[in-house]
Amino acid sequence: MYPEDVDPQSGCRLPLPRRQDLSNPAAVAIYESLADPKGRSIRGLRGPGGIHLHSPELACHTRAVNRYLRNEAGLGGRVRELAILTTARELDSQFEWAAHEPEALRESISPEIIDRIKYRQDTANLDPADAIVIELGREIFGSRKVNSATFARALAQFGRRQLVDLVALMGNYAATAALLTAFDMQLDPDQPPLLPVL
Repeated sequence: MYPEDVDPQSGCRLPLPRRQDLSNPAAVAIYESLADPKGRSIRGLRGPGGIHLHSPELACHTRAVNRYLRNEAGLGGRVRELAILTTARELDSQFEWAAHEPEALRESISPEIIDRIKYRQDTANLDPADAIVIELGREIFGSRKVNSATFARALAQFGRRQLVDLVALMGNYAATAALLTAFDMQLDPDQPPLLPVL
């Protein structure tokens, strides 16, 4: 079902991390929070959190940055999930998309807006705040250049601090997409791809 070099338990090219291999108390705490089925992680150990624990110090730093950008930067759940979905789509990250499409729905992002991101449709007639998040992400990752008009609209919408945090959030999820790609993180066996297959 999985490629030969993918571990069936972890769903990626690395085995699941083991608690007994972690000597750093902060990394042990991360392990326990990821292993807790009632924890706040979307994917637990079987996802980017588990991959990060193979580098415990990195896991500690990454977890703090991720927590800040997701929950403390003041962007709000709607902006956060629009930014993550746009990043996942522009980088064709099936795993990241599959984890966050349900989160976007929980944040009251309509299936129509999700489909506009998924199928790279234009942002005409969307709320300007939603449209600018999508357009900014598309230019960062698709065009690899943000034009002056897009930047000006994003700055007017978010202000300096929140715009820096928004772009950092997109960059954080781009780093996650790179990790998922390098370690060939697979969808669950019963999970169909939600993005158009390349």
